[in-house]
Amino acid sequence: MDAQGRGRADNIDPADQWVLNPNTGEYELRLTPSAPQSSVPGPRRSDSQRSGRTPRDRTATPERQQGRTPDRETARTPGREVPPQRRRRAEPEPPAGRRSRRPAKKKPKAKKVLMWTGGTMAFVLIATGAAAYFYLKHLEGNVTTTDVGSAGKQGFSKNEAFNILIIGTDKRTGAGNEGYGDSGSVGHADTNVLLHVSKDRTNATALSIPRDLIVDVPDCPTKQEDGSEKVVPGTTGVRFNTSLGQDGRNPGCTMRTVETVTGIPVDHFMMADFNAVKTLTSAVGGVDVCVEQAVDDPKSHLKLPAGESTIEGEQALAFVRTRHAWGNQGDLDRIKVQQQFLASLMRKMASSDTLTSPTKLVSLAEAATKALTVDTGIGKVSTLKDVALELKKVPTKNISFMTVPVLDNPAEKVKATVVVDKNSAPAIFDTIKNDVSFTEVKKKQKAQKDAQAARLKGTKSEASEVRVRILNGGAPAGSAQETLQWLQNDEGVLKSENAGNAPAELSKTTLEYAPDQAAQARRLAAVMGLSGSAMKPGESVTNSQGLPAMTLTLGKDFKGAGVSLTAPTKAPEVDKSTADKVKCAS
Repeated sequence: MDAQGRGRADNIDPADQWVLNPNTGEYELRLTPSAPQSSVPGPRRSDSQRSGRTPRDRTATPERQQGRTPDRETARTPGREVPPQRRRRAEPEPPAGRRSRRPAKKKPKAKKVLMWTGGTMAFVLIATGAAAYFYLKHLEGNVTTTDVGSAGKQGFSKNEAFNILIIGTDKRTGAGNEGYGDSGSVGHADTNVLLHVSKDRTNATALSIPRDLIVDVPDCPTKQEDGSEKVVPGTTGVRFNTSLGQDGRNPGCTMRTVETVTGIPVDHFMMADFNAVKTLTSAVGGVDVCVEQAVDDPKSHLKLPAGESTIEGEQALAFVRTRHAWGNQGDLDRIKVQQQFLASLMRKMASSDTLTSPTKLVSLAEAATKALTVDTGIGKVSTLKDVALELKKVPTKNISFMTVPVLDNPAEKVKATVVVDKNSAPAIFDTIKNDVSFTEVKKKQKAQKDAQAARLKGTKSEASEVRVRILNGGAPAGSAQETLQWLQNDEGVLKSENAGNAPAELSKTTLEYAPDQAAQARRLAAVMGLSGSAMKPGESVTNSQGLPAMTLTLGKDFKGAGVSLTAPTKAPEVDKSTADKVKCAS
């Protein structure tokens, strides 16, 4: 096959087989497609050059006339690099008299759009992220924090039950609040609600504590502005509201007082003044309330028609402050109205009308962060957000409102204060402390309780067969030794020993045992008064003699050797309301 025929067979333009070698300035015939290409491109030739007397002229060489191709070695200059052949491309024929330049590749429009869109989105995300960061910092600057030291917890866990003390003070801060009575108040604990949120988030309990409840306020270490610590001495037989503000007491003192009265540990606090009621209600567009009869109270300046109304700002503050419009005009009746108000505020904050409105959400975030003072454990906006999201998981029908059961103070002729009703209050305190719901909850929780109860059923070993190690995991010092002596001397549990302190403190006493120790565990649970929830199936450990033994860890709930630790499984019957019900104040 000749050069022309071969070129066409290989899809090579025959005219391109003669190329200029830039090293010599001469045209050479190139037949090998794999020959390396010169790094310096040669000049393009016009049609007139190809039609003139050049080595590419098909009639100019004897070899072409005879149908022969030049020898490969003679077609190249030895030692000189020849550019490779170019393949024919499917391009339109150039106009006569000139060869067209190959047009530069253009990026498809779709790709351009994608690049522009991607760049824009990246910018928006960066800008939005930066804006969100600075806005969170702005909100964090709104929040006021108080260091309560050991009175509360540091940080917040999403996997545990938690107790937050909500304090409403009578401090007259904020525009327009100076005119309300006692304008010089240091800010006492005027309204107090201990909010318990269950571990599984199926229920919550809001327990109101009357401000006129007679209590013992314990000694209170408080942080001073210069970083030093001052202990404010405790007082006995005083009103609960003096646990804050009086003698320089901070919210940590109120938290300690609640623990002293109820035995319920308080993890955190949130404190708000008069201004908070006004700003929060305005942020959500008003709160719906209901009164059985028309109200016109000249002292609080509250005026409402009978039936339902939507209130905010000054009117909302007057609603929660007034006493003379309700019942016997005392603080206990006002507490019931405040509970109805809080329930309505919760419903409004959780409503789709609020949650789907960016304007309301921003207003609420601004109002809440400016209105609240919290402990340093939850002082970050991100942590406050986590608290709110955990509370949001609780159905409003399972949020119970109640008040500490009280009696008139027998030491007073004129009944102005109250005392804890020791017959009914302890059952309520124990129910909250043991994370038991006051409302019907999911079947899952019932199944868990049934499983716990089943652990107590079955055969029991003799006390003399029970082998157990006793650890102190948060009980008072000496509790492990006290329990050991009681078990051995009074209950016949002779194979027991004091194993010292536990690696970590526990809120509740636990008994860990292996499957083959179940009968021993049932006997010890019966002796100790342990509930099924305290029994933890697991693996046995060896005692000091190298024998397998159970592990009894005394937690903070330990009340002393011989005192039953059986937690309530059912809440007592109490006078309560739930957050999903609309009630009219009377």
